[in-house]
Amino acid sequence: MDNEETARRVGGAELVRFRLGVVDEALRLFADQGYEATSVDEIAEAAGISRRTFFRQFRSKEDVIFADHEAQLAAAQEYLQQTQIDPWDAVCEAAIGVFERFTRWRDIADRRYRVVRRVPALRDREIVTVFRYERLFTDYLRERLPDSPDLSRVQFAAAVTATHNYLLRRMIRGESAASPADLRTALSEIPRGGRRPGGEDDLVLAVFRRDLPARHVAELLRERLGSLAEAPTD
Repeated sequence: MDNEETARRVGGAELVRFRLGVVDEALRLFADQGYEATSVDEIAEAAGISRRTFFRQFRSKEDVIFADHEAQLAAAQEYLQQTQIDPWDAVCEAAIGVFERFTRWRDIADRRYRVVRRVPALRDREIVTVFRYERLFTDYLRERLPDSPDLSRVQFAAAVTATHNYLLRRMIRGESAASPADLRTALSEIPRGGRRPGGEDDLVLAVFRRDLPARHVAELLRERLGSLAEAPTD
């Protein structure tokens, strides 16, 4: 029984770990000797699997580079399907979950970054992969918030994805020690549906003469808006 069969018998989580092990070995070889110079047979040997097993799990060398994203996308989708929190916040939490897993798989993310930046075709594939997260978030918001403006949903999904990727790349390049908490803070600043986070009330602007007494200002506001907590007393 090979490692793949063992992983299948144990369950989904073990299969994910098995695939990540192959990804790790492949990226190590790509980083050490180059993407084009590395064969599928070398990857299979390094991972302790057969060529047949490799192709049961991965379609190609290019596919193995981004295979961990499949697990990430599946986990994010499962979270969104199950959560009952505010949809805008749910998208942020899904992105934070992706970030947290990448911090646990830091070596894989680091090696992939070094490999991908050397191969133009892989950079194109990375762009497509990033868009899949954005599309997942947009489709979720369309389903959960059908009455929200579509542009707001698209903008929000794009902003969440871009913010996640910016902090992740800075962490991988060693330019910052960004954490999931840093990402949560950054995401909290993105407007939800055209409004700033936490801004439940409409913004009202009022213009009065400079010399108008404060009591008169309060009375006019109360008349126009319905109520004030308490009129000022000059």
